[in-house]
Amino acid sequence: MTEFQIDINADVGEGLNNEEALLPHLSSCNIACGGHAGDNATMTAITKLAKEYQVKIGAHPSFPDKANFGRRPMEISCSDLFQSLKNQIMDMVRITQAQNAKLHHIKPHGALYNLAAYDKSIASTIVDVIHSIDSNLKLYAPYDSVIAAKAMAENIEVVFEAFADRNYNNDLSLVSRQNENAIITNTEQVLSHVVRIVKENRVKTIEGVEKVIKASTLCVHGDTENAIEILRYLNDNLPKFGIGIQ
Repeated sequence: MTEFQIDINADVGEGLNNEEALLPHLSSCNIACGGHAGDNATMTAITKLAKEYQVKIGAHPSFPDKANFGRRPMEISCSDLFQSLKNQIMDMVRITQAQNAKLHHIKPHGALYNLAAYDKSIASTIVDVIHSIDSNLKLYAPYDSVIAAKAMAENIEVVFEAFADRNYNNDLSLVSRQNENAIITNTEQVLSHVVRIVKENRVKTIEGVEKVIKASTLCVHGDTENAIEILRYLNDNLPKFGIGIQ
């Protein structure tokens, strides 16, 4: 019997070409839409795959910075950022409509995601973009973040996200990828990490402190070296802990 339900997502369309292997193990995906990676061809192909596997489709917009893969903060005005994000998401909207699919959510990428967690102007810009396109789109965002609070205050549904394959600092920020302990690759450790988050609303930080966290969706990064193995392991073992994937 499953007493808990969790969504499992991954960022896709980022040039790894592993979507055929990833999507059967996901319940939602975030498709890069041209800011840091991706183009109309990749968006179209992955939308078709997501439909085939009945995976919820999200847009994964970024700072318009392919050179740095959207992973560095970018000097850009709020108006220019607004227009770039709107253009990226509208490309996904048009592609999903052409495939008779539905865009389910928005998940910012990389530095944009991290900055929106505490930067009010960036958070407001993202929320304004969603309102300008479709206020029924859900937003994947970190628990207790500035962007989550802003979105909820403006009647946008927020789906709290945590990371299945990443370690956390005491302030609930992710451990920098420059650190050796940033990424969790051991499948049993990933499972323990996920079960604690889902069932106890807690995460053990790298300092060994248990912090409150809430999540309705968990991300496994598609570029984690053993991402497919992790996803298979979670799909096989989460039901043993009363956790269903939806």
